[in-house]
Amino acid sequence: MAGHRMAAVYGGSIAFVAATMAMMPFGPRIVFDAPDRSGGGGKSAAELAAEVRKDFETKHDKVKEIAEKALAEAEKGVPLAGTAKELADQALLGMNEAKARLDELEQKMARRGNPSDSAQTAGQRFVEDDGFKTFAGQTRPRGRHIVEVKDISSLTTDAAGSVGTLVQPDRVAPVDLPRRRMTIRALIAPGNTTSNSVEYDKEKGFTNNAAPVAEGAQKPQSEIQYEEATAPVRTIAHWMRASVQILADAPGLRSMIDNRLRYGLAYIEEVQILNGSGVGQNLSGLVTEATTFAAPGALVADQKIDTVRLGMLQVALAEYPPNGVVLNPIDWAFIEMMKDEHGRYLIGNPQGTLNPTLWGLPVIATQAMAQDKFLAGAFDLAAQIFDRQDATVEVSTEDQDNFVKNKVTIRAEERLALAIYRPEALVYGDLTPPAPPTP
Repeated sequence: MAGHRMAAVYGGSIAFVAATMAMMPFGPRIVFDAPDRSGGGGKSAAELAAEVRKDFETKHDKVKEIAEKALAEAEKGVPLAGTAKELADQALLGMNEAKARLDELEQKMARRGNPSDSAQTAGQRFVEDDGFKTFAGQTRPRGRHIVEVKDISSLTTDAAGSVGTLVQPDRVAPVDLPRRRMTIRALIAPGNTTSNSVEYDKEKGFTNNAAPVAEGAQKPQSEIQYEEATAPVRTIAHWMRASVQILADAPGLRSMIDNRLRYGLAYIEEVQILNGSGVGQNLSGLVTEATTFAAPGALVADQKIDTVRLGMLQVALAEYPPNGVVLNPIDWAFIEMMKDEHGRYLIGNPQGTLNPTLWGLPVIATQAMAQDKFLAGAFDLAAQIFDRQDATVEVSTEDQDNFVKNKVTIRAEERLALAIYRPEALVYGDLTPPAPPTP
């Protein structure tokens, strides 16, 4: 009630002060103790926040004092002097400005975030694993430790069995080495298995005899042909030997895992998925299982880009909607550089930022595809990857050679199978049109 009387007598200024005091939270605030890089005379963000908060609390106390005095006077029926009203307004304005400064500083500190919350590479997860820290923290590490890592990231040495250049005092974060962008896995349906092989039905062909039928007449029979197939789980793995001191050098070990071990697995996985021969321990890849390109109908391909279009058509005529084409970067550059008689680009746009496409389908340019070759297909319907074991990194000192030479073995491996359900949904062939027959 006192607040309402103040609003009537003093025009709302003190009432607003009292209401603001009642609603404003003044609990303890969390301030991150991080260096301030936005100015402030070298003070940390925590120190600046403390100063701003202290200033705010001082002004808050001043406003509170004026409000309590005004309320007491109002209870006695004493009107507030004009000077006191101006002081109250000034105190309230100062408190609001201090509060705004404090809120802005806390928001900036929150946006700065915690580095540990960001996405971690495979190497970071390995060196920060609690079990590995315990293993590496031993005076003489003995035994082995395994950590499962899942993302493809990207490590460095110039001599077999040596990473001496990685173990340096006060070293900066390693610079990433050149890496190929992995794209083929993303085209294919994902899956998992807990077995050492995947049995499935491979579609060989479909004969559609559906037709209008008179009442009581024999219905036509359609045929869909399958054959039993098995996709064995294959292991992709490699290892490196390093000085045991690398276990205590987190940046060097993380670099080795990301730039060499993990990337090496992803590199060979891409090659196997696309070009695996199916012989021995190789996967049977998309190119190996694909249908050979044959220009449909009487259509003739005069240029490389025509061949790509006819390959897409061949997939579509097999009743599978194509969703992409894989080319070598050199062939894609050739197509992008094609010009008309006026020197204008037909496909490429030097200033363009659009994703590469041909006839509305994405173009995947990768060096895993041989030059002058192409693969068009409905990739998501044609094949599926079954992961048996995600990429795993293991360190071990259990080796006589390691023991006598003070070395450690670091191994990375993964296991997966590739099932090709519908070879007709993939078309593979040469880009260069055949030479016309000699007369």
